[in-house]
Amino acid sequence: MSSLRMPQSLARRLGVDSGEAAIRYELLEEQAHSLGRAGRKVEMALAELRDHPGGEGRAVVLKAAADAVWGFLVQREVMGLRDRAAVIAQYGIPREVLARLGAR
Repeated sequence: MSSLRMPQSLARRLGVDSGEAAIRYELLEEQAHSLGRAGRKVEMALAELRDHPGGEGRAVVLKAAADAVWGFLVQREVMGLRDRAAVIAQYGIPREVLARLGAR
């Protein structure tokens, strides 16, 4: 029988040496994975947008990119990560996508 045991340094950092710490660790791990998936979705949507410089289908691709960016930014904010400027710079989010992030 195997058991899950969190590294002691992490347990101390979380401030609880119990099952509660293990649950917190798992929640943080899932948040990180979820944020990573959302970031990859943004990357793919922006790549698709770059592949459609104009013409037919551009509006659909632009909407998909805006939706992916909006979801990613909302998820970051829920996690307490509020620096949008860094995200915009890191992902190279174009102004036309940012313009579509208004009230939803």
